Amino acid sequence: MLEKSIGIDFGTSSIKIYRSGEGIILNEKSVIAIYQKVHTFAVGNDAYEMYEKAPANINVSYPVKNGVIADIGNMQSMIDCFFDQLNGKKRLKGAEYYIAVPTDITEVEKRAYFDLISNTNLKPKKIHIVEKPIADALGMNLDITKSTGTLIVDIGANTTEISVLSLGGIVLSKLISVGGNKFDEAIINKIKKDKNFVIGEKSAEFIKKSIGSAYENDETVDICGRNLVTGLPSEVEISGKDVHDALSEHFQTIVDSVKVILERTPPEISSDIYKAGVYVTGGSSKIKDLGNYIFDELGLRVNLCEEPENTVILGLGAVIEDPELAKLAM
Repeated sequence: MLEKSIGIDFGTSSIKIYRSGEGIILNEKSVIAIYQKVHTFAVGNDAYEMYEKAPANINVSYPVKNGVIADIGNMQSMIDCFFDQLNGKKRLKGAEYYIAVPTDITEVEKRAYFDLISNTNLKPKKIHIVEKPIADALGMNLDITKSTGTLIVDIGANTTEISVLSLGGIVLSKLISVGGNKFDEAIINKIKKDKNFVIGEKSAEFIKKSIGSAYENDETVDICGRNLVTGLPSEVEISGKDVHDALSEHFQTIVDSVKVILERTPPEISSDIYKAGVYVTGGSSKIKDLGNYIFDELGLRVNLCEEPENTVILGLGAVIEDPELAKLAM
């Protein structure tokens, strides 16, 4: 085990922190509420409760968009607040930091994560970068240090990262802007168009989790919102078919992108992938029957994990706790 090491997964939807010897010590929504444009009002789950409900003088936002830091100022304020909550000076000061970042982003965007930790008052001993597909694989207990090829599809909140790994490195990787938030947006637009009814993002997420499926189903759910015709608060019934119609295009986009990666994969690695199948992870992979849909489209066995939303942070934990895996960090 590496002495006093911290792993951080800066997800679009949530931020998770792992400490050597303790495990996951923080799992909060990656949301910040700013009062009067300058004062940090709330962060994490408390800020998320205010999302879509805050008055004009409180701005609630997600600092991470599409896998990269979109608002460095708010991100710095948010991470400082989290470190303070964790009694940072005693537990986190002078530690080695391991940060998970997407592969298919620019060096400048990767540097922003590095600078985020450097600019805190924790005086980090050293900052390492771990590419997310590698962390995903380790979080799923896959041995990627051998010459066997592995295909991982991480369906996150804003992006889906498709990667082929071998010998502890990334052979191919593709990041597409399709994820859970796009699913919610599609549900909102579908209901608005077909039913003249407006709902918020939280309601859309509830619908997705309740009756969302890669195939049509007969389930229904009642949801509250605003009727566009009358302008009044109302309730409407949403069917599984409505949700499937809204999401099917996004599911197809993910599968098509996997096919593009597979077409570019070296033949020897393709044979490994055929034998092992595809590994699907990420919080948005929990949609009902998505694994079956991918199997039907690709003809490859689909391996789902028990905690898809935590594979990245658990992978960072594996790097921290096992000196043999630490060499996979940069």
